[in-house]
Amino acid sequence: MLYLVLLLAGDVLLVALLVRSFGSSPARQREELEDWLDQRLAAQSEEYDRRLRASQAALADQTYTAVRGVGETLQSSVQGIGSLMTNSQAAQQKTLERRLQSLELTNEQKLAEMRRTLAESLAALQAENARKLDEIRHTVDEQLQDALQKRVTESFQAVNAQLEQVYKGLGEMQNLAADVGGLKQVLSGVKTRGILGEIQLGAILEEILAPEQYDTNVATIPGSTQRVEFAVKLPGVDGGTVWLPIDSKFPGDTYAHLQEAAASGDPKAVADARRALEQVIRSEAKDIRQKYVEPPYTTAFGILFLPFEGLYAEVVNSGLLEALQREYQVNVAGPSTMAALLNSLQMGFKTLAIQKRSSEVWQVLGAVKTEFEKFGQGLGKMQERLRQTDEELDRLIGVRTRAINRKLRAVQSLDEPAAAALLELDAEPGGPVRARLPETAGEENGWED
Repeated sequence: MLYLVLLLAGDVLLVALLVRSFGSSPARQREELEDWLDQRLAAQSEEYDRRLRASQAALADQTYTAVRGVGETLQSSVQGIGSLMTNSQAAQQKTLERRLQSLELTNEQKLAEMRRTLAESLAALQAENARKLDEIRHTVDEQLQDALQKRVTESFQAVNAQLEQVYKGLGEMQNLAADVGGLKQVLSGVKTRGILGEIQLGAILEEILAPEQYDTNVATIPGSTQRVEFAVKLPGVDGGTVWLPIDSKFPGDTYAHLQEAAASGDPKAVADARRALEQVIRSEAKDIRQKYVEPPYTTAFGILFLPFEGLYAEVVNSGLLEALQREYQVNVAGPSTMAALLNSLQMGFKTLAIQKRSSEVWQVLGAVKTEFEKFGQGLGKMQERLRQTDEELDRLIGVRTRAINRKLRAVQSLDEPAAAALLELDAEPGGPVRARLPETAGEENGWED
């Protein structure tokens, strides 16, 4: 292989030298040189191929020989290792068998001891559990007996209390049934129903208005013998009184028939009962208009009071309010609307009283203003007099006192009792000296400056 490489390198050098020597030769010589080079290269290539094949054959023989030797060596080594492993496994198996036998014997001994210990422990545990179960059973029996006795006692007491409440409720229900029966009996009469409405209306008036703001059983029309149940006093012209008549009506039978018809679900019966109720309400409104409403002695309208909200709602739903106001000048009121109407009247009374009192208040304020002006003038005069008095006191205390002190400077002072006795002054021991007022005022002019 190395030989071929060297040969190829020599040819290349030779070609280079020839090319260099014939660099300026004609083209024919160059062609001959190229032909020679081609022949030379072909010959060398054949020689190279032959030598390469020979080298490859020799290398293959050497490789086969080496591989066969390595295989034989490996086979012998594997056989040795196999026999060695077989011997080692046999020894380890025997050792393992001996250890397993020893371990089985030891485990059997320990298991026997554990079984014996476990049996003893289980026997002791069973005995202890049996004893504790007996104690627990005894305690539970006692507690259950006490709890059961207590629960039974409490249950009987609760049942007795509830039975007492039931008996009491039954008694109250009987009383209520009797009261309902009495109320039904009361409501069954026309006169008693009217009295009930009057009582309710009177209670509302008494709660909202003052006693002097309404009256009962009033003949609202002068010379008439018809008297309305209640009438509210409203201020009229020249301090007179205008009455607002309020009459209570309770068409209980007609309203009861309407409720029965509504409960039965018969549309025709409901329509007939509603028509009958409308006729009764119209008749009552007409009666109030003819008997109690007469302007200017009364207001231009009267009030028809219905004592139950359900009856009032039925009248409102039927659309009678506008018709009664338009045809008979009568307003319909239930308990709640009556209270609202009276509250509005009460506010009107208060507003009227405020208006009446406002003129009196203005008169009082005018008189106070006049007297206050006089009071201011008097205060001014008093202030002037006080100023003059202050000036006179300053003159008296300043000038007169200095003149007296100057005259008495050489006179010896006496003690207080002697001076008081001599000058006829009132003096108390330890107190100030008080001079007596002179009987005549002419001594003031005897002082000299």
